[in-house]
Amino acid sequence: MATKTDTSQDPTKLERMGKVREIGDLAVWSVSSCKPGFGVDQLRDGSLDTYWQSDGPQPHLVNIQFRKKTAVKSLCLYADYKSDESYTPNRISIRTGTHFHDLQEVEQVELSEPTGWVIIPVQDKSLQPQRTFMIQIAVLSNHQNGRDTHMRQIKIHAPVEDGPMSKFPKFSSLDCKMHSCIR
Repeated sequence: MATKTDTSQDPTKLERMGKVREIGDLAVWSVSSCKPGFGVDQLRDGSLDTYWQSDGPQPHLVNIQFRKKTAVKSLCLYADYKSDESYTPNRISIRTGTHFHDLQEVEQVELSEPTGWVIIPVQDKSLQPQRTFMIQIAVLSNHQNGRDTHMRQIKIHAPVEDGPMSKFPKFSSLDCKMHSCIR
């Protein structure tokens, strides 16, 4: 079940534009294995120069657990085939559920020598953002039959929800804008 991924957009640009919000800090992260100094902290530090490196048999797993059921619109992975070569993921499975024992695969993605952000939509059967307690990213295979894997960054995006103030009209004149907020 390969899906088409979007590599043309920068997820940080989508965040700045207010189209999505990054919710990775609301979750507890764990990995199946890692080399010392190449763990979850490097996966979430915001730097494209650092990475998580697995250390063990495949599949390599990244587990993301939320405290409450959370709507997830997309996962954004940064991969760099030119730097990582055989460590670059080739086939990834995205699984969701309430805990480790009821995970269901929602997407399986084939990556062909990726360089840059790969945006993977996470949707339910009605094409709405998936509501879940847990996400598991499983690296099923690497390029060139590599054993361990590198992932440079992972971002989790949620849809931007309209708050109660969004129902008010947007004023364009300075006089109206001056009195538009409630203190």
